[in-house]
Amino acid sequence: MSRMAELGNDLYTGRRSVDFVGRARTWYAVSAVLILIAVLALGVRGLNFGLEFTGGSEFRVATSSAPADYEDVATDAVREVAGSGSSARVSTIGGDTVRVQTEELGVAETREVSDELATAFDVGEGQVSSNLIGPSWGQSVSEQALRALVVFIAFTAVLMALYFRTWKMAAAAMVALVHDMIITVGVFVLSGFEVSPATMIGFLTVLGYSLYDTVVVFDKVRENATEAFTYKRSTYAEAANRAVNQTLVRSINTTVIALLPILAVLVIGFARLGPGTLLDLSLVLFVGLVAGAFSSIFIATPLLVQLRRKDDDVQQLTQDVAELKEKDAKAAARGSGRRRSAAGGRGASRAGSSDRASATSTGTSGGGGAATATAERDPRRRTGRDTGRDATRDTQVSGSSSADQRDAEDGDARDDVAEDAPQTVTGRTVHRYAQSSGPRNQPKKQPKAKRGRRS
Repeated sequence: MSRMAELGNDLYTGRRSVDFVGRARTWYAVSAVLILIAVLALGVRGLNFGLEFTGGSEFRVATSSAPADYEDVATDAVREVAGSGSSARVSTIGGDTVRVQTEELGVAETREVSDELATAFDVGEGQVSSNLIGPSWGQSVSEQALRALVVFIAFTAVLMALYFRTWKMAAAAMVALVHDMIITVGVFVLSGFEVSPATMIGFLTVLGYSLYDTVVVFDKVRENATEAFTYKRSTYAEAANRAVNQTLVRSINTTVIALLPILAVLVIGFARLGPGTLLDLSLVLFVGLVAGAFSSIFIATPLLVQLRRKDDDVQQLTQDVAELKEKDAKAAARGSGRRRSAAGGRGASRAGSSDRASATSTGTSGGGGAATATAERDPRRRTGRDTGRDATRDTQVSGSSSADQRDAEDGDARDDVAEDAPQTVTGRTVHRYAQSSGPRNQPKKQPKAKRGRRS
C-alpha cells in the first residue's frame, strides 16, 4: 500500500486528523493576504484586455525565423506610419510569426503599416496579414461574458440551496467561488497576460470545477452531520472537519490529475507557441484549479461551520454531546474505581491464602516428623488409623489450596464482569440474570396437563 493510500485510509478512519475547522482563522488570514494583493494589483495596473475587447488593428508577419530584436523592428515600422506617439504590442506566435497590435487604423494607414512591416522583416507583401476589430465587437463580447457569469452564479446558488436544503451551504460555496475568481484575476494582472475570449472560457470552466469540488466536500459534510444529529456522538464542527479529512486525499488526487495535462499545455505554450489561445486558456485553468482546491478544503467548510454555529439544532447538538461525554467520563471513573478496589481485595485475599497455606504446610511437616519418629521407634504402632490421619491432613491442605485458587479465579471473574458487564443509564452494573436473553420466567418443565396429554 502506498503512502498516499495509507494516509487516505488513516484520514478516513480517523487515525489521523487535521484540524481544518479549528484553524479557520489561519486559512482566512492567508486568503485575505492573497485577495488584498490581487485587489491592489488590479487597482494599480489593471487587466491587460486583448484586442477583442478594446478594438484595434492586428498585423501578423510570417517569417522564417523572427529576429532577436523583433519588438523594436515592429515598433519602429508602426511609428513610421502612425507617428512617434503611437504604441504597439508585439509578440511572437510559434517562434516564426510576429504579431503586432495597434490602435484602430484607417484603411490607408493599415496598408502602409503592412508595407513597412514587410520591408522591415524582409518578407513579401503576401506574408503580412492585417485584421481590423471594431470596439463594438469587443464591447459586445464583454457584455455577453459578464451576463453569462452573473446568470451562472445565480443559477448555481439557487440549485445548491435546493439540493442541500439550506441557503448557508450555497452562501459558503459562493464565497469560495468569488475567492477563486479574485485570485485568478490577480495572477493575470501580476503576470501581464492579456485577457482574451479564451480567457473568459477558462474562467467559466474554473467556476464549474470549483463548485464541483466544493459540492463533493459538502455532500460528505451533510452525511456526517446527519449521523451526528442521530447518535449525538460528535458536534457539527467535528463532523464537518471529519468530512474534509475523509475527502482530502480524493481532492488532492483529482486536482493533480487535472493539472498534469494543463501543465503540459502551459509549458508548450510558453516554450514553443507563445501568446495565443492555448496559453491564455491553460494559464487560467491552472491557476483556477489550484485556487479551487484550496478554497474547497480551507475556506468553504470552515465558513459553513461558522455560519451554522448559532443555529438552534447545532447548539442543542453541542450541548447533548457535552452532556454525553461528561456522563461517559463519570462512568469510566466509577469503573476504574471498582477495578482498583477489586484488585486490592484480590491481592489481600491472595496474601491471606498464602499465609494460611504456609502455616498449614508448617504444621503438617511438624506432625509428619513426630509420626515418622514414632514409626521409626516402633514400626508396629503405625496402624491404618495413622495412615488415614495423614491422608486427611493432605486432603485438607490440598483442599485449602484449591479453595484459595477458586477464590482468586472468582475474584478475576468478578473483575471481568465489573469491567465488561453492561451498565444502566445511571451507571450501575446490570445483574447477570438480567443479561441473559429470552423470557425470564419460562418454566423448565411443561405443565402437567400438557405432559399428561402427550402421554
